Amino acid sequence: MSSKQKQSELAGTDAPDRQNNSKKIEQLEVAREDATGEALTTNTGTRIADNQNTLKAGERGPSLLEDFIMREKITHFDHERIPERVVHARGAAAHGYFQVYEPLSDLTKADFLNDPAKKTPVFVRFSTVQGPRGSADTVRDVRGFAVKLYTDEGNFDLVGNNMPVFFIQDAIKFPDFVHAVKPEPHNEIPTGQSAHDTFWDFVSLTPESAHMVLWTMSDRAIPVQYRAMQGFGVHTFRMINAEGKSVFVKFHWRPVSGVFSLVWDEAQKLAGKDPDFNRKNLWEDIENGDYPEWELGLQVIPEEDEHKFDFDLLDPTKLVPEELVPVKIVGKMTLNRNPDNYFAETEQAAFHIGHIVPGIDFSNDPLLQGRLFSYTDTQLLRLGGPNFNELPINRPVCPFHNNQRDALHRQTINKGRASYEPNSIDGGWPKETPPGPSGGGFESYPEAISATKIRKRSESFGDHFSQATLFWNSMSAPEKAHIIAAYSFELGKVDRMFIREREVNEILANIDMQLATEVAANIGVKPPSAPVKPDVKAADGKSPDAKAPDTKASVKQSPALSQMNLLAGNIKSRKVAILIAPGVKGADVDAMNAALKQEGAMAKLIAPSAAPVKTAEGNMLEPDGSMEGLPSIAFDAVFVPGDEAMLKAFEGNGVALHYLLEAYKHLKAIALCGKAADLADKLSLQPDEGLLKGADAGAVTKGFFAAIADHRVWAREEKAKAIPA
Repeated sequence: MSSKQKQSELAGTDAPDRQNNSKKIEQLEVAREDATGEALTTNTGTRIADNQNTLKAGERGPSLLEDFIMREKITHFDHERIPERVVHARGAAAHGYFQVYEPLSDLTKADFLNDPAKKTPVFVRFSTVQGPRGSADTVRDVRGFAVKLYTDEGNFDLVGNNMPVFFIQDAIKFPDFVHAVKPEPHNEIPTGQSAHDTFWDFVSLTPESAHMVLWTMSDRAIPVQYRAMQGFGVHTFRMINAEGKSVFVKFHWRPVSGVFSLVWDEAQKLAGKDPDFNRKNLWEDIENGDYPEWELGLQVIPEEDEHKFDFDLLDPTKLVPEELVPVKIVGKMTLNRNPDNYFAETEQAAFHIGHIVPGIDFSNDPLLQGRLFSYTDTQLLRLGGPNFNELPINRPVCPFHNNQRDALHRQTINKGRASYEPNSIDGGWPKETPPGPSGGGFESYPEAISATKIRKRSESFGDHFSQATLFWNSMSAPEKAHIIAAYSFELGKVDRMFIREREVNEILANIDMQLATEVAANIGVKPPSAPVKPDVKAADGKSPDAKAPDTKASVKQSPALSQMNLLAGNIKSRKVAILIAPGVKGADVDAMNAALKQEGAMAKLIAPSAAPVKTAEGNMLEPDGSMEGLPSIAFDAVFVPGDEAMLKAFEGNGVALHYLLEAYKHLKAIALCGKAADLADKLSLQPDEGLLKGADAGAVTKGFFAAIADHRVWAREEKAKAIPA
C-alpha cells in the first residue's frame, strides 16, 4: 500500500476532512498498523506457522520452556494494563482541528492564533473525575475537557473542565480533595459519585469549595452529551504579543450545539441501561458525519485592570462574570475523526498543563503552579518513564531536537556523537533559538516580583460565598429546584448528622437562606435561622472567609451562567425516536424523517421488537432498535405516527405505554398523529406546548421542532412528578 493510500484510509472518506489532520496523520503513519494481507509474526518479525498450540513434548506432554512464541505472547498480555489515571480515568476522545477566525497579533504571538488559513490538528479527551474506568458516563460529576493542539511551534495543552472554577485555591490541598471524593478507603464505596461522608466532611470544612460544589450540584454535572458541554481553562493565563505586551486571559469553549443536560432520573437510569451513553454518542456522531463543534472564546483583562474586581484573578474558585469582561469569540474547533485504537490514543494521551507555546504563559494562580509540577509526575508513573512524549498520540507535529537520551521506551534513534550543550563535535547542534520575532524561542514573561517567602493565603482569596450566591441568583426556577434536589440526594446519603448540619448551617446558609432551608427540611436537619460563620482558621489566625468591603466592580446576577440562556435555537444533532408498529402510517414516518434530516437532527425507528415492520402502505421498515433496547431516555424527543393500527399496538403493550409515560415524565417533546393522539387521553397526559397532536406529520412538525429546540418542557415539571418512575 502506498503512503498516499495509507493517508487516505486513516483520514476517512470525506475529502475536506482528510486535509484537516494531514500533518498529524503523516506523523502517526509509521506507528499505525493495517495488517490486512499481512503475515502473522512475532514482535521481531518472525512469521508464525501455528498460533493455536503451545510447543509440547508430544501431543499430550508438558509444554516446553523454549516456546519463545508463547512466552512473548503471554508476557505481552500480562503487561497490557497500565495504571489508570487517579482522576479522570473514565474518558473518551476524538481528533479534529482548530481554526482561528482572524489574526490575534494584538494579543499573542502564538502562530496558531494568527493564521486564519491554518487548520491546527487537535486531540480532545472528555472524562468524568471521581470514578474508575469501569464507571458510568452519566454520574453526577465534573467533566474533564482537555484539548491538545499540535501547533507548528509545539504542543499546547489546554487542560480544563466543563465548569469554570475548582474546589480548592492551592494545589497543596489537591491530595486532600481527591482522597475525600474517592470511594471511602475501608470498603471502596461508592463508585463514581460524591454522595458519601468523606467528601461532604471535607467540603463542609473547606468554605473555599462552596462555589464549585454548587456548580457540581447543578445540571452542569449531568450533561446530555459531550457536545452539549462548555469547556473552561479554569485558570487565568497570560498572552504575550510580539512587542512583549502581556494581558491576562480566560479560555472558554462554547458548544455550537448549545448547552443542556439530563434530568436526574434519566442520568440514574442511563447509568444502568447504557453506561457508555456519552462516549457512544460522541463516536456515532462523528461516524455519521455530524461533527461536534466548539467556538473558542477569550476573556481578555489588561494588566492594569488586574486588581479592579471584587475577587482575585489568581483565585481558581472564582470566575470573571461576562457582564464585567465579555467573551470574545476567536475561532472554532471541529472533531471529525474517531481514534483508531482506544488504548494507543485515548488511554496513552498525556495531557500536561505545562505544554505551552510562545505567546502563552502562566499566571501565579497557586493551583495552576502546582499542576505544572504534578502532571509530569503523573505521566512518568502511568506511561513508564520520561519518553511519554514520544508516543505517537503525544508527539508534536513540528520537529523536536534536544540532548535527552535513553530511558524506558525510547523511540528516537539519535545520530551524532554529542548529547550535550555546548558542543563543538556536532557543530553545536541542536542550538538555542533567540526569543522575539526574529527567532521565536520561548521566553517567560519577565514579571517583576519582590516578595518574602511565606506560607500564607492572600486576603484577596478570602471571600468564599459571594460568587456562589451569584451563581444561585443566576439560576432559573427549574435549575434552582434541581440544585436543591441534588443537595438533598447527596446529603441524604451522608451517615453522620453533624456533617449534614455543618454543610447546611456553615455553607449553604452563607450562600442563600432559601437553599439552606429547603435542603435542611429534606435531610432531617433543623432549618437555620441565620448563617453560621465557618469555624476555619488560616495560618495567620484570621478567618479565611473574611471579606473586604465590596467597593469594586461586581454583579449580582449573570444570565450567562444559566443553561436556559445557552441553547442553540435549533435542533441540529438532536436525536428523535420514531415509534413504529405493524400497520404504521408510512407516509408520516417518511415525512418526519425527511423534516428532521433537513434540520440536521437524527431519527431512529423504534419498534416493539427488532423484527421488521410492515406499514399500512405495504412497505417493510427495518427498526434501528427495540423499545426496551433503546428506551426514551436515549432520545431528545418522541414521534408517534398515525393510523388506527398504532393505537391498537400501543393499547395492549405495557412497554410501549411506558415509553411515552417516561418521555413525558422527563419533560420531552412528544408528537402524536392521527388516531395515535388518543394515547394522550388514555395515559392522562395533560396538554402543553411540548405535547403535540395533529392529523399527520405536517400538522405537528413546526410545534414539535420548537419544543425540541427548547430542550425540555419545564412548565410540565410539577405535573410530571405524578408519573410513576
